[in-house]
Amino acid sequence: MKIHEYQAKDILAKYGVAVPRGEVANTLDEALEVARRLFINGAKGVVVKAQIHAGGRGKGGGVKVAKNFAEAEDYAKSILGMQLITHQTGPLGQKVQRLLIEETAQIDRELFLGIVLDRAKAQLVFMASQAGGMEIEEVAAKDPDAIYKEYIDPAVGFQPYQARNLAFKLGLKPTQINEAVKFMIGLYKVYLETDASLLEINPFITTKDDKLFALDCKINFDDNAMFRHKELKELRDVAEEDPLEVEASKYSLNYIKLDGNIACMVNGAGLAMATMDIIQYAGGSPANFLDVGGGANQQQIENAFQILLSDKNVQAVFINIFGGILRVDTLAQGVVAAAKNLNVKVPVVLRLEGTNVEEGRKILKDSGLKFIVGETMQDAAQKAVEAAKGVTR
Repeated sequence: MKIHEYQAKDILAKYGVAVPRGEVANTLDEALEVARRLFINGAKGVVVKAQIHAGGRGKGGGVKVAKNFAEAEDYAKSILGMQLITHQTGPLGQKVQRLLIEETAQIDRELFLGIVLDRAKAQLVFMASQAGGMEIEEVAAKDPDAIYKEYIDPAVGFQPYQARNLAFKLGLKPTQINEAVKFMIGLYKVYLETDASLLEINPFITTKDDKLFALDCKINFDDNAMFRHKELKELRDVAEEDPLEVEASKYSLNYIKLDGNIACMVNGAGLAMATMDIIQYAGGSPANFLDVGGGANQQQIENAFQILLSDKNVQAVFINIFGGILRVDTLAQGVVAAAKNLNVKVPVVLRLEGTNVEEGRKILKDSGLKFIVGETMQDAAQKAVEAAKGVTR
């Protein structure tokens, strides 16, 4: 689950991590009131920042520095409500529905801090770099040695000496080291206690008077842990998510929309990845990732079908099921019911293997509907690609 920058900074502040003074605004009047209050309280300038779930906001025109109230008003008017396009939003962009108005800082250096799980080592890794303000993926690709790492033993946690190691490598001043250690340990506590999956401070800044601040913050949470964090779950902004993905989450379906025209329905994330690969191999393009899970019932399958067909780009449906916990006959009953209830008009191609596969194939054959059944996974993928050609909706 993703949250906005202003929400992430509110969490940091609760853990004693320094962030600039600022407030969120949902309307122009609120934005102007926040800016006015900051200037009255001594701010030399304010930053008007679009709040969307995407990086690259500054390059897209969604972050502006105002030296006075008049500039703040102009920027707030131009950014609030704009369709902000960045490298992470796609060509359609994302509508800006709220702003973060913050006091400017007298920046001396821009650095990077981040925590993520290294799955290969099965440990959290705390990363730091002097290349703050840049896309960390680009830094990693061009100069991996520019990223300093401290791996965290889960039995002992992130230790002060590790924070000091990173602080020294960042070239911080001796007078900043102790504060940097507190800063980093605070970030680690945030990550651990909120069940985060990613925490990134970019840039982590030092100021002319030697203070340290999280100038920007990104936190993602593990969806599977949200039952432990009802207060965090309430931070979810469904307006920032794809409507079909939001709808799928209501039925406990793992769905991610893609740009292709062949819808996929599978049971198991690994099989989903393989299915998308084999569609590409056959010359097609997957329209989604959809894992109905091992325990899906007939109603969930019908709900999944409805979500797949709500994507107007879909010209064929490829159902790739290996029956285990989800028996093939249960899947077949759900597919037949969905096809009849939803009046499915696009071709439906199936590859079925596993528990009760013969019963499942008989259900499809006796349904009176024109399903296409592939003998193998590759055969079914090729049939799905061929079936999608020439289909219009």
